[in-house]
Amino acid sequence: MARANNKRKCFTCDRENNTYLCEGCSKRFCSRHIPEHQQKLNEELHHTINDYNEFKERINEQKQNPENHLLIKQIDQWEISSIETIQQKAKDCREVVIQSLHTCIIDIEIKFNDLNEQIQHLQKANDFNEINLNYLANQLKEITEQLNNPSNISIQQNSQSLINDISIILSKKSKFNKWKQNPIIVAGGNKEGHNLNQLNRPAGIFIDKKKTIFIADCYNDRVVEWKCNAKEGQIIAGGDAEGNRMDQLNCPIDLIIDQQSHSIIIADCDNRRVIQWLNQNQQILIDNIDCCSLAMDTHGFLYVSNQEKNEVRRWNIGEYNNEGVKVAGGNGSGNQLNQLNCPSFIFVDEDQTVYVSDRNNQRVMKWRKDAQEGTIVAGGNGEGESLNQLSGPEGIIVDRWGQIYVADSDNHRIIRWCEGKEEGEVVVGGNGEENQLNDPAGLSFDDEGNLYVADFRNHRIEKFEIIL
Repeated sequence: MARANNKRKCFTCDRENNTYLCEGCSKRFCSRHIPEHQQKLNEELHHTINDYNEFKERINEQKQNPENHLLIKQIDQWEISSIETIQQKAKDCREVVIQSLHTCIIDIEIKFNDLNEQIQHLQKANDFNEINLNYLANQLKEITEQLNNPSNISIQQNSQSLINDISIILSKKSKFNKWKQNPIIVAGGNKEGHNLNQLNRPAGIFIDKKKTIFIADCYNDRVVEWKCNAKEGQIIAGGDAEGNRMDQLNCPIDLIIDQQSHSIIIADCDNRRVIQWLNQNQQILIDNIDCCSLAMDTHGFLYVSNQEKNEVRRWNIGEYNNEGVKVAGGNGSGNQLNQLNCPSFIFVDEDQTVYVSDRNNQRVMKWRKDAQEGTIVAGGNGEGESLNQLSGPEGIIVDRWGQIYVADSDNHRIIRWCEGKEEGEVVVGGNGEENQLNDPAGLSFDDEGNLYVADFRNHRIEKFEIIL
């Protein structure tokens, strides 16, 4: 801690003497006071150790008894205050109802006594007929109804909350994931073909919780299920040559798995229809539509991009016989904020916000629910390969932090854009079509954050493993 030096003043006694320099505080102390300084440091270390031990005890306490945390106590206090408010309101309402019922019962009792006197009079006089009996029966029915449901008393619930509502807000911290640049081929990769270990221009993909890959095998006119680590896939829709029969497909370009019905919904592009397959049974949901991409929100609503009409529409569950609701574009082909030009893949988040790869406008558009126009969230600076440009955007996916991933197809790369930024960053690919990607199309993440890419012209699905 210290070393002797020439004579200089001691910091404690201010006398000139042989002093030692403390490298921690850069002060000098004589031989008499250097032990005191050392003792003081030892005491401070002891206090620090005690503080750390106390903190460790607090950690153990919260691990063993999380219900004692201040936040939990705040929730408990809110519960007590809310219950007290509700109980007081209920008590006040009961008193009003009891008082009103008492007045109502007195009035009904007067009517009853009057009717009862009439009955006794008719019985004593023995002079009555059907008219008299019907009258008395109806009067009894009326006062019975008044007793059961007093007309001057009712319960009305205010739409405004009686209590102050609370909610738990967890801040979303952005996480800039990275992926290994050398991918793993998880489906196809055996050149172009129609065998079960081959694909022919795969487009849309879907990954389930078991890491099974569902593939719109476009040029093979089929949908293939490729289980994790399998050497070949299994045809689960189409595959019986190109055609327009119910059991055939013609260039399926995208698909989704309906979690509620466990069915496959397919954008059967060249047949101009959206068709549902359930255990080899088929049903056309939407016909005569130039469908390019599909999405389903958390409410089960189905979204379809229509390249012919340059729009995206939404359909409610089971209501596919109508025209649906326009949610993006639909104002002719163009590059204005209320227009699209050849929309391709789409993505819908939990707020029913629609993201559209606006292919011919070289941009990605974001349309909030019920918005009349969108905003540009990626590209929009003309076609090119700079980081602020896109070239033929296709597959699109948005993570839970709102970061947008785009298959920048003609640039053979996957690029990530954060909304509000002037340019994106390449996350995989971008090394030329021969190296990694060749016109990437569909994108998907599995539940571990690994990135899957439909490598369209390389006839394979590639998995880029996340770097933890």
